Amino acid sequence: MGLALAIDLTIAHAAVVPLSNVTPATYMGSGKVDELAGIIRAEEAGVVIVDCALSPVQQRNLEKAWNAKVLDRTGLILEIFGRRARTHEGTLQVELAHLNYQKGRLVRSWTHLERQRGGFGFLGGPGETQLETDRRLIENRIARIERDLETVKRTRALHRKSRKRVPYPIVALVGYTNAGKSTLFNRLTGGDVLAADMLFATLDPTLRAIRLASGATVILSDTVGFISELPTTLIAAFRATLEEVLEADILLHVRDIAHPDTDAQARDVEDVLRELGIDVDESVNVIELWNKIDTLPEAEQAALENAAARRPATRPAVPMSALTGQGMDRVAAAIEARLAEARSVFSLRLPPEDGEGVSWLYRNAEVLDRSEESDGSVLLRVRVDRSKTGLINSRFPHTAHAAN
Repeated sequence: MGLALAIDLTIAHAAVVPLSNVTPATYMGSGKVDELAGIIRAEEAGVVIVDCALSPVQQRNLEKAWNAKVLDRTGLILEIFGRRARTHEGTLQVELAHLNYQKGRLVRSWTHLERQRGGFGFLGGPGETQLETDRRLIENRIARIERDLETVKRTRALHRKSRKRVPYPIVALVGYTNAGKSTLFNRLTGGDVLAADMLFATLDPTLRAIRLASGATVILSDTVGFISELPTTLIAAFRATLEEVLEADILLHVRDIAHPDTDAQARDVEDVLRELGIDVDESVNVIELWNKIDTLPEAEQAALENAAARRPATRPAVPMSALTGQGMDRVAAAIEARLAEARSVFSLRLPPEDGEGVSWLYRNAEVLDRSEESDGSVLLRVRVDRSKTGLINSRFPHTAHAAN
């Protein structure tokens, strides 16, 4: 129902249909189809939403039986995405997913699907069917969109490469849709990303540089929200967007801890992350943020605080509220603690003639502090990923000293 309300549909009737097995022609049995047909006529419903994945034949047969437009779960999510897309990239991704969805559904019994004439002469042979024409046009459009998205992907790769030259850590927000990611993003960055009480309010990734209390700079990335049974076509279409998650040093898993299905939502998010290639169970870079605790009674808030304190250090959790700011100091502290575990700080003293070495450090490390001595020597304090500590020691064998 939440998906239907997200696209401003008025729900006239909702029902749970128990199934012992799936009917190939209509998904549900003929008796239930006839029963629902009576309800649809009585309510004068123009759209019927079935919360499952329907085959093209099942969708067509149900539309005939009910004399109404039928949307399955994937079709409804695509409608929502189409309404939410704002940027050129978002529009392309939604259109790609929609075309891939429609390509397999060119089975409608419209009158224009009869064979067209073709060939030479007055009595030409049978030409291309309208269905074949539609499929060819869709495939051509898909190819063009994929080329455009490949350009987007290359552009993102260039941006990531440039960020690595100034190696600020990437902190990505992930979570179930409407968990409060955009509100948290705005709270941390002082930005104005659309934050609304609606599903999939944010489709396009947004990145901002923020400075932590320690003086460290990180890049914060807001991403599209996840949902249960997210269609694989959507995951594929939004892969260019979700690559920001794959490149992240830290994942902030934002959970609506006040939602009655918060545990199920968390599992859905973890399933999508696994599908993207992130092993959530093995990753030590995931911090859970238990958002919206301000909506809970004090006793439940205290219970959550105790539960968070008992969590293992490898899977930290922070109760907080992005709306009120409650717990935000602990969010920043958790980020800094995780960054400190993953990165090393070095102090170096370079002779004045080693300008190339100074330049190398600016390209390959995060320079925290720089000063010069009276003889022209350059004192630098830099932070690098632990995987690069050997590179620092080999490049500056006599001057690099680990500061932590």
